[in-house]
Amino acid sequence: MPKLKTRKSVKKRFKISSTGKVLRPRAKRRHLLTDRPKGKKRGFRKYRLVDRSDENRVKKLLPYG
Repeated sequence: MPKLKTRKSVKKRFKISSTGKVLRPRAKRRHLLTDRPKGKKRGFRKYRLVDRSDENRVKKLLPYG
């Protein structure tokens, strides 16, 4: 069976945790950050879980995790 290609755009946006869950970065941290409180900006550094309905779709595009 041939090797599967990884979608590079998906590889840059998501990562797979050690338990196999798909993680995504938080939104709204590109610009206009001077108006936001420090605590909220710190919270943007953390990763969130991808919704279960989209998890299989992302895993299909990242065949080797």
